[in-house]
Amino acid sequence: MFAEGVFAFYEYFGKMKNKTLSVSIWTISVALFALYTPLCCSCSKGAEMHLSYVDPFIGTDYTGHTFPAASCPMGMVQPGPDTGNYLWKYCSGYNWSDSLILGFSQNRLNGTGVPSLCNVLIMPFSDSCGTDRSSRKAAEVAAPGFYGVELPDNGVKVEITCSPRVACYNMEFSGTARRLFINFQNAQKRNRTSTPSMKGFVKSWEGWKKSDSSMAGHLVVSSWVKYDLWYEITFDTPVCSVDTLCLNPDYAAPALILDFGSGNAPVKAKIALSYSSALGAHGNMAEVPDWDFEKVRRDAERSWEKILGLIDIDAADSVKTAFYTSMYHLYLQPNLISDRDDADRYSTFSQWDTFRAADPLRALLTPDIEADIVNTMLDEAEERGHLPVWDLCGRDNYCMIANHAVPTVVGACLQNLPGVDRERAYRAVKASLTTNHPKSDWDVYDRYGYYPFDIVEEESVSRTLETCYDDWCAAQLAKALGYEDDYGFFLSRSKNYRNLFDASTGFFRGRDSAGNWREPFEPYRYSHASHQGGDYTEGNAWHYLWHVLHDTDDLIALLGGKEKFVERLDTLFDVSVPSSVTGEASDVTGLIGQYSHGNEPCHHVIYLYTLAGRQDKAWQRLDQVFGSFYRNEPGGLCGNDDCGQMSAWYIYSALGCYPLNPAGGELVKGKAQVKKAVIRNNRSKRIRL
Repeated sequence: MFAEGVFAFYEYFGKMKNKTLSVSIWTISVALFALYTPLCCSCSKGAEMHLSYVDPFIGTDYTGHTFPAASCPMGMVQPGPDTGNYLWKYCSGYNWSDSLILGFSQNRLNGTGVPSLCNVLIMPFSDSCGTDRSSRKAAEVAAPGFYGVELPDNGVKVEITCSPRVACYNMEFSGTARRLFINFQNAQKRNRTSTPSMKGFVKSWEGWKKSDSSMAGHLVVSSWVKYDLWYEITFDTPVCSVDTLCLNPDYAAPALILDFGSGNAPVKAKIALSYSSALGAHGNMAEVPDWDFEKVRRDAERSWEKILGLIDIDAADSVKTAFYTSMYHLYLQPNLISDRDDADRYSTFSQWDTFRAADPLRALLTPDIEADIVNTMLDEAEERGHLPVWDLCGRDNYCMIANHAVPTVVGACLQNLPGVDRERAYRAVKASLTTNHPKSDWDVYDRYGYYPFDIVEEESVSRTLETCYDDWCAAQLAKALGYEDDYGFFLSRSKNYRNLFDASTGFFRGRDSAGNWREPFEPYRYSHASHQGGDYTEGNAWHYLWHVLHDTDDLIALLGGKEKFVERLDTLFDVSVPSSVTGEASDVTGLIGQYSHGNEPCHHVIYLYTLAGRQDKAWQRLDQVFGSFYRNEPGGLCGNDDCGQMSAWYIYSALGCYPLNPAGGELVKGKAQVKKAVIRNNRSKRIRL
């Protein structure tokens, strides 16, 4: 037993090296239950209290970009409050610090750095309403599968729950009138202007009445990607009259005001979405066949308890809150885009972020779901010619760099996730790393052995380093399948990081097509492709110095051996540099010196101390991160949750380990925050120490 706590993983991670630095020295006990038997969520005392430890308001302020909306695990809909739609802080549509609610939209993103979605906005009001029908918020509450708020300016109390594809509303009016504003033009803007115009974001709209209590329609929206969205809305109360508003003559879609007449009875609404067709939206409505709001809420809670109950921890209440809220955030996405009667397909793949810890953790806990996610990626690879880079609504926005669906797919194959065809997967992996597509110009890369900054003007160093890891992953799958020539090709290419290492400065730095280093070299200067360009992605040379996930022994050697390597790590954490030297980058947050926990390229760095023989220093830095950057309050996250990656780091690290090389199958030991953990997966394997 370790003083800092105990934890065990099962054979999913493969054989671990028998070193004091590896979690394999921990005793692992695996009890194998019958596959597909129902998972018992009450197998330990207090297990049914998992839900009570989730606080959906954590991360909704500062830069966390999370939301308190109702949701089901990985559902298509996330109905909840919108407080803005035109600034970076509204990537999820909501910011806790705002006092006004603009309305309630039906879909949204969790923790991203770019806004999108937030479609079909509704806002109830009674005898009067606030400016533009907004209202102050009061008595705001949120829990997994539920959101509630009072709107004093509008004289309404709103309760929201959902099934995976249907948003459900219960609206109680304190006045005599019962009205509902619906804005079909609403969407999240992808710019930083302070002018909240929705011009151009909804490209077209078609709507039709189905009955006195139902309507349907189709939107074409362009926000980060261009996507089609069908909706169907039904009420438990007939609509007495409809007024059509033209909010702006340049808008493609109108707004409506529905009048349900006077009375005291609440009005209930159901809104079903589909990304495929009107028929799909209508079929999805069958998930909620009646008007039993509480039943839908209970079903949503049960779906969350099934997920949260996969891990039982013995820990202080404050740790449990951070832990189970992180579990909740982890399973807000990827999101279903398939209809109720179709095979499960997913989207919202933020692979540059999630390949590091979120994808491996979901593969551990819910291998059947992860297999469906991977198979969706393979379907898309066959349609596009490459695996998804950053996938939203079934479309690729190519927002980030490299091809980091590769490590996720390779990890699934090497760990034999159920239903994943390894030959099919390898074809997609190889095509992704050899066929040119946006931000992956393999002709240039193979000619020079790196991306020259005079040809690839932005992020050339980061693209090279991150591609090296994808190549290493491809090599492992090629070897497992017996493709020796491909194994040699990808393994050789995975060492290209050496071509950008400058021994005179001790950094990876930009190089042009003639082999010349970029001058002047400014290792502290932040780069950001969308703002100021540069050779690095959302960071600087210090952040990317450590990005050799697959060969840390070689990285240590390049930096002069373990002692000098530790000295460089110390400098990273201890150096103090003014903003006049670094510049500004919105994604570089959660700083300890130049270590940035708010952005993913640094997430593995603390664990390098352990591999260099200084676990004591890793423990010191882990304590700093736990204490400073995961606080149980709205502003408690130090950066974007990035579709669960920030949360996955916490879950792994609280359990005492981290997958530094996520596709490699090994965990590096850290400092647990829990006394004990019991883990199950959705195939009823149970792990207890």
